[in-house]
Amino acid sequence: MVTVCLRIHLDLPAVNSLKEKRRILKSLITRVHNSFNVSIAEVAENDSLRTAALGAAIVANNSRYAYQVMSKVIHKIEMTADVVLGEYHTEVY
Repeated sequence: MVTVCLRIHLDLPAVNSLKEKRRILKSLITRVHNSFNVSIAEVAENDSLRTAALGAAIVANNSRYAYQVMSKVIHKIEMTADVVLGEYHTEVY
């Protein structure tokens, strides 16, 4: 069994309020969770207006599958119109 964790930094250049930021992130988190059945949440920079940090994790029987899912998560976030994907990194446990 393997756990793959992903930490993602996002830029939100068009956001003008924390309420708008939370709306965008909630929608993104819901779409990613429903599409890939991963655990995902905002983990840092909660009060920062135009940046966000998300954490995602998956537990799987093999690492290849877990990495494939996380790759799809990254791609889905890249295709989201309201956010700009910054740096990200993965860790395996």
